[in-house]
Amino acid sequence: MAAISVAEPPPPLLDVRGLSIALPDGADRPFAVDNLSFTLNPDEILCVVGESGSGKSMTAHAVMGLLPPSVRLAAGGLFFRDTNVLTQPEAKRRELRGGRIAMIFQEPMTALNPLMRVGEQVEESLRAHTPLDRAGRRARVQELFAQVGLPNPAELVRSYPFRLSGGQRQRVMIALALACEPDLLIADEPTTALDVTTQKQILDLIRRIQAERHMGVMFITHDFGVVAEIAHRVAVMQNGKMVEIGTAAEVLNRPRHPYTRQLIAAVPHTMGQRAAFARVGEPLLRAEGINKIFRVGGGLFRKAKEVVAGHEIALTIHAGETVGLVGESGSGKSTLGRSIVGLMKPDNGHIFFRGTDLMTLAPRDFRPFRREIQMVFQDPYASLNPRRTVGDIIAQGPVAFGESPSVARAKAEELLGLVGLDGNAAGRYPHEFSGGQRQRISIARALAMGPSLLIADEPVSALDVSVQAQVLGLLDDIRRRFNLSMLFITHDLRIASRVCDTIAVMRRGVIVETGPADRVFGDPRHAYTRALLDAIPGRGWHVPAELAQCPAELAQ
Repeated sequence: MAAISVAEPPPPLLDVRGLSIALPDGADRPFAVDNLSFTLNPDEILCVVGESGSGKSMTAHAVMGLLPPSVRLAAGGLFFRDTNVLTQPEAKRRELRGGRIAMIFQEPMTALNPLMRVGEQVEESLRAHTPLDRAGRRARVQELFAQVGLPNPAELVRSYPFRLSGGQRQRVMIALALACEPDLLIADEPTTALDVTTQKQILDLIRRIQAERHMGVMFITHDFGVVAEIAHRVAVMQNGKMVEIGTAAEVLNRPRHPYTRQLIAAVPHTMGQRAAFARVGEPLLRAEGINKIFRVGGGLFRKAKEVVAGHEIALTIHAGETVGLVGESGSGKSTLGRSIVGLMKPDNGHIFFRGTDLMTLAPRDFRPFRREIQMVFQDPYASLNPRRTVGDIIAQGPVAFGESPSVARAKAEELLGLVGLDGNAAGRYPHEFSGGQRQRISIARALAMGPSLLIADEPVSALDVSVQAQVLGLLDDIRRRFNLSMLFITHDLRIASRVCDTIAVMRRGVIVETGPADRVFGDPRHAYTRALLDAIPGRGWHVPAELAQCPAELAQ
């Protein structure tokens, strides 16, 4: 009887073998990536998850040959279709990069050249990697823009990056990555800063194109909802090491490693289960009939475009209440928050705080209210003065209002302890802290003024899931301890469900639905609210019951 021959399985598209990337002397640990091994097959999406500093992006940059000069490859190999990329001459690596291997970067505004039209940037890649002539390249760019769902491709190719929305810029980056039809696509946190509906569109787009072209996709993220939405397999990294790898179902529903369990336990999972808040007495803040229109563009022969950021907005916040203001980017959420804190003036309307109409006050008369209304901004690094120590930053407000420097400094150290940082941190500068720590410093700065109302504008959108959970828990604890009221601005409905008593849904400058959190999430009345809830990535996946019952730090 003749022997039956068994076909050899095809080689993996990407084979990472014992990869180690050494950090400079004096770093917290010797390796950014330590003895890392995994494979990625054609027609597969591998999600790589982990916190900042875990080595996810460093691995991606090593594959692309884009490692910073401050680190070095210490060991291992990177094999693309059985060819060790690391041993290839630079000309060959350049041919692979952008041609057979392409990358979507996390922040398209910094990845795109601000001085070049977006069409020219995609055309530049085609000129380097294809034989197309100029007419062919231009036709291909418009075809790509249409494929990724960009409106009016013939016109948009002539736009500069700053004229596009965040979702449109990310679509341009996807078109740029797909221009030469790569076999391997690396997506580094491509949806982190996007609102939920745009995020869904981008995820659907990547998944569709991957299936059509049978690509391998290495998708880097810290969002387990995204993992549940698109992953075939999941790799979990911690401190440069891979601690767990398996199918999406195995890792999401039966995580084995303590670190994976800790990350999953930190995912917000209380949709529609928050206890109702009893509104008693007069509201602390009442906004009525707020209108705000921005005029953008325009010129000598062109009329400026009007963008409605607020139309007849009405909102109330009671003492001790957290109101979540949710909606897509550009809906007017931050405009309302900045109007309340006095950083922006609406065209008309009324904002009553303790019965006083803030809109009628001159800047000098508004000053006493600045102590009572404080804001925590989305980007703590941009909002903290890099030239001053954090102790001085926190003490600066109280000193400006008459407190002695010594008393204010002592309060700053006390507040640093309250938000979970060592009081000795007062003598350090913002760049010496992680993103989560900087956000804690921003919260301490706001609390130093003794406010009654805290406006938190996307305070955790850029943070890792476990750090996010810590900051959200801190905000909730502070609100209860000091009986603070809070306006919590976010585009993440899972986060809103975790910390907010009342939800106001905003769309194109209009609040379309308001109600208790459990009612809005459990029984949404407006079609737009239902659309937002349906767009939450991985909504059909739920945190395993044994992890949902305990805090993230105890899930180990």
